[in-house]
Amino acid sequence: MSVANRSLVTIDDLSNGEIEALFSLADEMSDSMSQQCNLCQGKIMASLFFEPSTRTRLSFETAMNRLGGRVISAVDIGATSLAKGESIADMAKVVGSYADIIVIRHPWEGAAKVVANYAGVPVINAGDGGHEHPTQTLCDLYTLRKERQSIKGLRIALWGDLKYGRTIHSLAYALARFGATILFHPCPGLEMPEHVLRKLATRYKGKLKKYEALDRVSEKGLFPVDAIYVTPSIPHQLTMIPDISIEVELKAGVDALYVTRLQKERQARAEEQGIDKDYPVVDKELLKKKKFKRTLVMHPLPRVDELAYEVDGDPRSMYFRQAARGVPVRMALIALLLGAKEVTIPEEDEYSFVPCVDYPVYQRDSGLRCCNPRCVTNQETEMRYIKPEFKIANLKPLTLSCVYCEHEIQPGYIASTDWHEGKLENKKYHSSSSRWIRKIKPEKLVIFDSEAEAQARGFKPSSYVK
Repeated sequence: MSVANRSLVTIDDLSNGEIEALFSLADEMSDSMSQQCNLCQGKIMASLFFEPSTRTRLSFETAMNRLGGRVISAVDIGATSLAKGESIADMAKVVGSYADIIVIRHPWEGAAKVVANYAGVPVINAGDGGHEHPTQTLCDLYTLRKERQSIKGLRIALWGDLKYGRTIHSLAYALARFGATILFHPCPGLEMPEHVLRKLATRYKGKLKKYEALDRVSEKGLFPVDAIYVTPSIPHQLTMIPDISIEVELKAGVDALYVTRLQKERQARAEEQGIDKDYPVVDKELLKKKKFKRTLVMHPLPRVDELAYEVDGDPRSMYFRQAARGVPVRMALIALLLGAKEVTIPEEDEYSFVPCVDYPVYQRDSGLRCCNPRCVTNQETEMRYIKPEFKIANLKPLTLSCVYCEHEIQPGYIASTDWHEGKLENKKYHSSSSRWIRKIKPEKLVIFDSEAEAQARGFKPSSYVK
């Protein structure tokens, strides 16, 4: 399977085998950096960074320059035609006619997907709001593999702002796929979003255990977490007894501590109040604890106060190596997407946990809108190009996942295009919690977020409307 001419919008756009092949190419390029200067000669990369960036932007531009390509850029959304009301889709078509590949960072969640849909050239998501940051995850996985040889079976603690940290969301999915156990240690009030936990619980083969409070497991002197994803690569007898397996995992220590800063730019002013003083800090004192004896300290950077400078000299600190490794990783990615390099994709091994289930797509327009105000579908003033789309993540309760930002909604009413027995008088809508949710075929399902919407479309309430 070739990676050429594809886009990387979410980490799920690459298989485990493709990621491993990319890492092998990054190793090769890292050892012979000066010999890569003709690979992308004559190619142009558009660097569109509509949010502040230092490492990601410069590492992408360095990568393209080292490959022999050229870079055109736009770094201020206010200085582009988007500020005049141009749609993202139109911008993507125009920029795609100028460049061979596009790298975009945008504050709207799902914006990278829109650009990928319309650009006509490969698109790389360099961060879309609080949604995902797949190339940072590639750098994180690459660092783990370089330092620990394998990701399978590692215990990785995600620390800090798990709600808005886009690097955390991409990384959690990838760690589950590669067979790691994930420990969630959020700042109170900044817990991992429910849609991320649901995806981990439903699409992969591990066990997700949630705790009501951070001190729940601290009573036994264990690592304080509010949730844990236990990989199925642990011994079979432990997976049969989830609570015991979790206790064993927590007592075994932590292989890597992935620290994130407080994402103030994505929080409402009221939400910020009081969070600073409760934000967990990683310092020398914390790392003296037995459970952190062999722990790698990782951070996507930039840091603020959550990671003490005194830790920089500790041999366990990996964050500056993570940043440096971003160049060969992104060189490999650009070369593969442009078809400048070809690699052999290894077969997935038994511990490469590809998603065991995918969500069916709900493709009918029935007035549903994403509930996330940061979603691109709620930001574009002209909706001619972008239509809300959803996947059916669950039936009990009925839960839809936005294809752009993955936030979830739980609509209250359903109907069938068959009108039940084909009679006009049976054109009725029902409660989404009724037995009809499992009776109607997915391709016949009509979903409404309100009774008013159902009635506006000619449906009448049934006896199954609560």
